Amino acid sequence: MMTRSQQGRTNRLARPSIAVAAAVAVTAGVVAAAPDAKTAVVAGPKLSLIAASKSVTLDSWKEEPGVYLDLGTYLTSEKGAFEFKVTRKSYKDPVVASQIIRNGKKTTTKVLPAGLVKDFSGLPDFMEVSVVDAAGKSVLKKTESFCPNNASGRVRPDAPANSKFPQSCPANPFTLGSVWGVENGWAANTYAGYYSAPVQLAAGTYTAKISVTKKYRDLFGIANKPQSVKITVRERSWEQPEGGSGGAAAKVASSSPHAGHAGHQAAADPAPSGHAGHGAPARTDAPAAATTGAGATFNVGHGPYPPAPPALPWALKKQAAEKQAGKDAFGAQGFSAARVGDRAGQTDGSRQAPGAQPNAKRPTGKAAVPNVPKPDLRSLPAYGITVSDGYEDVPGKDYLAFSANVWNAGPAKLVVDGFRSPGKELMDAYQYFYDAKGKQVGYTPTGTMEWDPRPGHEHWHFTDFASYRLLKADKKETVRSGKEAFCLANTDAVDYTVKNANWHPSNTDLSTACGQENSISVREVLDVGSGDTYTQDLPGQSFDITNLPNGTYYIQVLANPENRLKETNHKNNSALRKVVLGGKKGARTVKVPAHHLVNAN
Repeated sequence: MMTRSQQGRTNRLARPSIAVAAAVAVTAGVVAAAPDAKTAVVAGPKLSLIAASKSVTLDSWKEEPGVYLDLGTYLTSEKGAFEFKVTRKSYKDPVVASQIIRNGKKTTTKVLPAGLVKDFSGLPDFMEVSVVDAAGKSVLKKTESFCPNNASGRVRPDAPANSKFPQSCPANPFTLGSVWGVENGWAANTYAGYYSAPVQLAAGTYTAKISVTKKYRDLFGIANKPQSVKITVRERSWEQPEGGSGGAAAKVASSSPHAGHAGHQAAADPAPSGHAGHGAPARTDAPAAATTGAGATFNVGHGPYPPAPPALPWALKKQAAEKQAGKDAFGAQGFSAARVGDRAGQTDGSRQAPGAQPNAKRPTGKAAVPNVPKPDLRSLPAYGITVSDGYEDVPGKDYLAFSANVWNAGPAKLVVDGFRSPGKELMDAYQYFYDAKGKQVGYTPTGTMEWDPRPGHEHWHFTDFASYRLLKADKKETVRSGKEAFCLANTDAVDYTVKNANWHPSNTDLSTACGQENSISVREVLDVGSGDTYTQDLPGQSFDITNLPNGTYYIQVLANPENRLKETNHKNNSALRKVVLGGKKGARTVKVPAHHLVNAN
């Protein structure tokens, strides 16, 4: 299958970290103190900062200068989980983060200070890292954010076998709600991953001091016990032979770990594949070493905005050595990515997520839509908006490209099965309905699924799931995207605070979620709380604006456009994003005003 790197923009997949040891002695913590002396003290979990190892070896690549400062430090939580609910009422309202403290049957909510948390990517400026060289001279001091859902593992054998919390802190700019947490008896890596830019350290030895910043020590009652880690920085090169200190065994080539539904385009889409790369071309990434440790680290997020910072990308453990010579172009955000793509048992390089299995046979009996909970499909405003010409493939054309997400607010998941009759090109699609106990109690025909045979696609698309339209200033349609068919997958955690949200959805792996060419049946699922993002660098994710006059327009993302799918509410399926086109033919420009408090283009 063709990799996502050939489809457009890439971002860096964070480097591996050292695993939590099977059992780690937990240092003493203190109960959480209230942030205000006038507020009653509420006892929370005991939190401690630990280091999995007293020393780490980090690589500096000649071809990509900079060191990723993953020092193997973790925040442990004892006597309860370190848990948060993070929400915003609307895009007109600020993000509010609340700590959830559970003591037996009693639950206490402690709202964090206003303005402390501004988005859903984690606790900002949580960690402080200072580095001195062998002579004791200070060479680096920085702060980093902390995602409690980061790579994690148990610190004692009697801790829960699995963490109930999600595997990511969402980074989609239009996220509505999230849940963060370090499970009781677990530890979460403090490395900021994607959000941490590489630092400049020459080959040599250093000592790092890592601590929780004072405002969070005071807020959560964390003991002031910094950790010290020895660092050895070694310089490596991609050109070193395999088996040496570098070389092919450690290499992985460039691609986007979250380039999403590359090629998720209807076969009838008239948009040429030549403008599949709306954005900066990919650059070759530094090799990443094999990883060990706790496994899954984050939910997939297939937009130009990356998912929460990964620290232990399991998919890189056995990644085949590969290099793409001659590609050294920087992405728009200055980051690169390890090649992962969609393969069996693999999503975006972070975790295994097998696809749901369809029913063995077509439904029988009379079709009926029972009075049971149903999904609620909603659209997020478009983002990742950019303009480009048609390059040499489509000379003389101008395109407005965008990313789009349709999500399920529940309270029931969307389940669609496709069944193929022998010799037929299309599958017949059916929507299923379930009672509160999960028993199937009804079904209804809901269109078709079609096979896309092109390299990089090669899966079944459900038709008429969403529609994209460019509206004029008077909000009347002027251009419609040719994209009409979609492979449904849970790529983004949009709001995990809604009723029945599934924090660990399946159907995130595009290769298993949407079947194979010889599939006789396919099941596609959009779970409660999750959304399906198609990035702006994909065919069909654009409008031909060649002959449009400059001025104000609206990108409309419309879920369930023909109302073929049964859902709880058909009146909330549309989302608009204002754009202002300018420039001249061959050099068009776009301005994207903030959408209320969300200022992300």
